[in-house]
Amino acid sequence: MSTELRNAEEIVREQLASTPNACITCSFQAEDMVVLHMARSLRPDIPVLFLETGYHFAETYAYRDRYTQEWNLTLVNLMPKLTVIEQESQFGKLYQSEPSKCCNLRKVEPLFRGLAGYQVWLTGLRREQSPSRANLQQIETHVLPDGKSLLKVSPLAAWTNKDVWAYVKANHIDPLPLYDQGYTSIGCEPCTAKPYDPDNPRSGRWGGNKLECGIHTFSEKK
Repeated sequence: MSTELRNAEEIVREQLASTPNACITCSFQAEDMVVLHMARSLRPDIPVLFLETGYHFAETYAYRDRYTQEWNLTLVNLMPKLTVIEQESQFGKLYQSEPSKCCNLRKVEPLFRGLAGYQVWLTGLRREQSPSRANLQQIETHVLPDGKSLLKVSPLAAWTNKDVWAYVKANHIDPLPLYDQGYTSIGCEPCTAKPYDPDNPRSGRWGGNKLECGIHTFSEKK
């Protein structure tokens, strides 16, 4: 067992043992599946928060539904206040005109509402994923806009892409099929393309105009 794997598993174990009020955010990308696999082995009923933007790939929805059934997940679909039809009727296609506003309405606000009541928030974030995540720590205290504090835990912060895929293979986790099509960072379909920079897996997101949707940058770190 590698040092990185042992360390990640220990962090997940310690955090889940410290509080019953823990959750994991999951986009069903490879990193999130790794952390989810670790967490559910210790707490099978851990709430799995999925940002239901209404804009995901059909493959993402099918994959989410498959693993929700196979792993008997406690899936929590976090919904925006506006449906896709209501939002586009009111603002047009924000993902084209104002992608940051679209992310705020359909990802950031629903997540921050959904995190109410939790003390520990597990994520699959890694430093290697993007320059914007280069200083990511495994355990950070975050303050949400309403003043609530919680621990944001990223057990895989130091993991490489090779580490992730080695774990996926070793634990017989079928990855999201979109990886086979050349995608390396997968979000909403209108804002996800294959990477143009081989050194930045997230370079295909939002037409290369930004690297983060905001859920990991709008909360304040202590």
